[in-house]
Amino acid sequence: MKKIVLTLVALMSMTTTFAENEGMNTTEAYNMTVNMVKLAQALGLTNDQVESVAEVHKTFTAEMMFAAQYGKEERAKMVEKAVNKDLAYMHFILNKDQYRKYLTLLNVTLVNRGLK
Repeated sequence: MKKIVLTLVALMSMTTTFAENEGMNTTEAYNMTVNMVKLAQALGLTNDQVESVAEVHKTFTAEMMFAAQYGKEERAKMVEKAVNKDLAYMHFILNKDQYRKYLTLLNVTLVNRGLK
């Protein structure tokens, strides 16, 4: 009987720990920080574009981390708003080919993190 009770307590502890770690991973999915040097190389950015893209991406990252703090429904709306705002700014900064590459990279990132 003692073994059964101890086993149940151990299982409940492991479940609680797993749930806490899962919540932490959810927040980490919203951290959109990237290596700007590699992004600049991938997109073929000029020096002026690098500075502009870095500023826009900094704002986007902050908005995504802010969205992570809200409930599921509000979070989805805030993520959509942040993504749309980011894409609008990037469309202005980047040329057609760069924007297409950026859009692909962003979509893959959002899908891989389970945000889309």
